[in-house]
Amino acid sequence: MPRPLIVAATAAEAVHVPAGFELLVTGLGKTAAATSLARHLAGRTDLADVEVVNIGTAGALRDGLLDESGGLFEIGTVFNHDINADAIRALGYDPRERLVVGESPTVLATGDVFVTDPIVRTRLAEQAHLVDMEGYAFAYVAQEFGVPVRLIKHVSDNADESALEWVAMVDRSAQVLGAWVADHL
Repeated sequence: MPRPLIVAATAAEAVHVPAGFELLVTGLGKTAAATSLARHLAGRTDLADVEVVNIGTAGALRDGLLDESGGLFEIGTVFNHDINADAIRALGYDPRERLVVGESPTVLATGDVFVTDPIVRTRLAEQAHLVDMEGYAFAYVAQEFGVPVRLIKHVSDNADESALEWVAMVDRSAQVLGAWVADHL
């Protein structure tokens, strides 16, 4: 059974991860997430024994998700919402904008936009349940390295103006995420 490498964008999201787990904090956004995780995995010699487990906060794109499952979700599919996939396909390339990472029906949209706009929220809600800024990057890098990946997200806000209060709300999510790590890994 692979050993978990706990990966989080910020130290605040991982502050309650129990001692003894390997932890990588990457920084915010897809570029920092991908670069940091790729650098880390490239330096390892035990990739066959590692599973990337991304824990982090996410905005709810649909009402009521904070109440569902206590706001904790394992992601089944993640997609990059910042890319114009149709245009790239028209050029004859595969944008790989949608990655399957598990069996859950929960879909995560990832982009470098911190979603607070109700129009963006509504558009993304047509395709996803949750939104974050790193999940797709972690999944993409893990798949490129042939390493299993799991994305565990806790709803911190409703991807609206309340998202601007993230700093005040992140510790509640970090507690839930730390408890999940302790109970499931």
